[in-house]
Amino acid sequence: MTMLGIGHDVVDVRAFGEQLDTPGTRMRALFSARELRQARMRAELKHDGEAVHLAGKWAAKEAVVKAWCAALGSATPPYSLDDTPWAAIEVLAEANGCPRVVLGADVERRLRASVGRYVVGDAEPQPEPQWFVSIAHDGGIASATVILCAQ
Repeated sequence: MTMLGIGHDVVDVRAFGEQLDTPGTRMRALFSARELRQARMRAELKHDGEAVHLAGKWAAKEAVVKAWCAALGSATPPYSLDDTPWAAIEVLAEANGCPRVVLGADVERRLRASVGRYVVGDAEPQPEPQWFVSIAHDGGIASATVILCAQ
């Protein structure tokens, strides 16, 4: 396994929650229906706010993009800040609660096309991208670290 890139992000939960609650905001559109459902269920289970869980997912999404950009080095990223399909970069919890990254089909294609050439030569099969995700909360901060590897 080859590490391609690492990303990290930190989110202020209170400020993030205020943005979520602002009338007319499009913040929820940055998340998929599955992410919103998981955050709502987790908040009910833990008796805390939905913003805590969405802030962790947001930190992980930002870390995914940073890890991807790190893997590209000086190459042009496939998305700009204005056109990144945030809802298609999902951060979902497995049954055991561990987070995982699930990319939409178009995002997955772009990932493979952009990082594949940096991993192996033309004679080798295309490696499988693999994401490692860690999300943590401490006080009013949500933090996430993501590593992008090729298997």
